[in-house]
Amino acid sequence: MNRRMAMKHLGGATTALLPLLGAGILFSSAVAYAQAPAHADIANAQGTTIGHATFTPSGDGVQVDVNISQLAPGEHGIHIHNVGKCEAPAFTTAGGHFNPTSTHHGIHNAQDPHPHVGDLPNLTVDDKGTGKLTFMIPGATLGEGTSSLFHEGGTALVIHAKADDLSSDPSGNSGDRVACGVITK
Repeated sequence: MNRRMAMKHLGGATTALLPLLGAGILFSSAVAYAQAPAHADIANAQGTTIGHATFTPSGDGVQVDVNISQLAPGEHGIHIHNVGKCEAPAFTTAGGHFNPTSTHHGIHNAQDPHPHVGDLPNLTVDDKGTGKLTFMIPGATLGEGTSSLFHEGGTALVIHAKADDLSSDPSGNSGDRVACGVITK
């Protein structure tokens, strides 16, 4: 019900309830803002922007869409890292993988039925150096909570030189960090 319809529907009680209607509108806006889509501009070790990622709340997680260019052909490990800092050339400032549930890395690990939140599928790059990937991060959020990509210190999306083996802890033997983007609202 929009505000005009609510005022008509409430008749004489409108004056008393207007402040509450306004608070409801503000509250709805705050909730929508907390779950607003996010993005990352992905740069290589030379500081050149080579791609973008969007993060959209979806069901029990976050959908990620990655578009990349100027990478070596083949498979590349791609992960959410625990610090929202991407200082080239090695991107070590992004810290380790985002792992708020303290689980093992890799969908094929023998210890946990589910990999940690920062563990993502491999990104395939074609012979022209471009790649696209869409996937879900179950359990992640762009709002509040321990699995929020916006925890204190932030997070970053990191692309590695080699494919993730999907089982080795802590990083899947995916090699050097070749590109990085801070996740922002």
